[in-house]
Amino acid sequence: MNPAARTVFYFGLYLYLVGLTLITVPNVLMNMLQMPETNEVWIRVVGVLVICIAFYYHMTALANVMAFFKYTIPTRFFVFISFTALALLDYVSPMIIGFGVIDLLGAIWTWISLPPKGLASTSASS
Repeated sequence: MNPAARTVFYFGLYLYLVGLTLITVPNVLMNMLQMPETNEVWIRVVGVLVICIAFYYHMTALANVMAFFKYTIPTRFFVFISFTALALLDYVSPMIIGFGVIDLLGAIWTWISLPPKGLASTSASS
């Protein structure tokens, strides 16, 4: 696995952990984020979606899909910006910014791990 693939692979592990937590013990995460506990199904639905995204991260890392690695960078920056904005607008606890920081750091790690432009491939290769 090349360095960029490794960053995406490990980020997928983090996403599996978040998704499983949201499905099995969502209020642990809600309490950590200083958000109200919930017994509604929506939080578990979000967990299922997070696990699906984690699967994409793992499979594309194993297949070395460089284009996907590049595409994750702006979306993870967007997560950081969005979570920060939601906290600043007082919609959620500022604790959620920590999760945004994880996305931001993961995006930066992937970005600096990408090969130089001339060597980058945008398709799956073995």
